Amino acid sequence: MRTLPAPHQQGQQQPAPHQAPQAQQAQQAQQAQQQWQSGPPVETYVSPIPITKTHLGHALASEWTKIRSVRSTIWTLGVMLVLVLGIGTLIGVIAASADMELGGQSAIGLGSFGILLGMLCVMTLGVLTIGSEYGTGMIRTTTTACPSRSRILAAKAIVFFALVFVVTTVAAALVAVVQTGMVDGASATGEEWLRGTVGVGLFVATLGLLSLAVGALVRHSAGAITIMIGLVLLPLVLAMFMFSKSLEDLQLFLLQYAVPSQLIAFYGDSVAGGTGPTGWEPLWIMLGLTAVAFGAAFLTTETRDV
Repeated sequence: MRTLPAPHQQGQQQPAPHQAPQAQQAQQAQQAQQQWQSGPPVETYVSPIPITKTHLGHALASEWTKIRSVRSTIWTLGVMLVLVLGIGTLIGVIAASADMELGGQSAIGLGSFGILLGMLCVMTLGVLTIGSEYGTGMIRTTTTACPSRSRILAAKAIVFFALVFVVTTVAAALVAVVQTGMVDGASATGEEWLRGTVGVGLFVATLGLLSLAVGALVRHSAGAITIMIGLVLLPLVLAMFMFSKSLEDLQLFLLQYAVPSQLIAFYGDSVAGGTGPTGWEPLWIMLGLTAVAFGAAFLTTETRDV
């Protein structure tokens, strides 16, 4: 006969049925943890685009792409060239056919008529360079790509100034060559050539920067363009209707320091009374106004929401 083990011996040799699943689950969990710790790392996606620290050069490239690809740039600068070259050549033809005597003045000054109308196009482009982005909501995309708003404004100003300066200087130089070639006995000194080409280009480009700063402050294209047109034309209109003798000093001041008068001063003497800005003085005045406007624009750009 077989001898059966004692009950207490059976309990020591075989685990209880309800304890086996728990031990198995604990063992499986321990094995899974060990496999996760010792297993290969999880593969992650690596972008093929190199990650570089952004700087002003990237913002300049972006703004150059935008300003040369939009239609407003082509239309405004195209109309400006037509006005400057067309009116300048027409004035030269009239002066040559009428045997106009310049009275010792340079023939380059005849090109001021076209520049006076062309600078309105530059003012419009300056406002649209930043105002159109606020109007369409594209400024949100721009600030997402470049969170530094001051860098965006600086890049817009640099690209705009360089473009307008080159176009205006070339147009003024072409008109000056045509007019001096048409008018008999026309001559100009080196200083007059410099102020009538490079000086005019700097003045008009700085006026465009002032328009850009006003557009950044107002953030509305139509409103900023209206403000700039009023700033340029209103002093002359007010001066024309000041008939009282008590307003003679104010009238003379407005005539001398109006933007069109300062532009004409690049081609010769002051237009009113001979005591207004002459030579390069209009450029320094315009630079001061633009610096103040841009200081306010940079401040509000950093403190206001898009």
